[in-house]
Amino acid sequence: MKKWIFIPLFALILIIGLFIKVYFSSVQPVKAAEKKAVSLARDKVQLSEVDDFHIYNGIETVNVIEGKNKNGSKVIVWIPEKSKKVIIKKAKDGITKEEAIQKLLQEKQPKKIISVRLGMEKNIPMWEIYYRSENNLINYYYVHFETGEWLKKVENL
Repeated sequence: MKKWIFIPLFALILIIGLFIKVYFSSVQPVKAAEKKAVSLARDKVQLSEVDDFHIYNGIETVNVIEGKNKNGSKVIVWIPEKSKKVIIKKAKDGITKEEAIQKLLQEKQPKKIISVRLGMEKNIPMWEIYYRSENNLINYYYVHFETGEWLKKVENL
């Protein structure tokens, strides 16, 4: 009788262990990219605090870091993966996430905004807004970070 309890319990522990290993293996490249990008940003900007890090995959892969410099000013750092040419902007020199959303709402009526994040293409910092339209299709709307002007749209995917 003990075998019938032990075998499923062992299998369950094995499956949970396998899921944990797969999770940590999949997160490792992102953590390595973050560590490398933050190190580079600390050298270039004297970054004292990191608030957010994400990887933008557009025409090219760009690491984006939001944080504060040694003076306490909010800064955003874009680091293209291939060129390593670091672009640094103060957050106050561009539009906010909410202003980018308002730009979208002036033109479109999204059913649901899924994500809004910073990115960069052709050395132009921008906001990428990913949303679903009324007919449940996927759409992307790109707004220039500094001017708030519309850059491009990818609609009805």
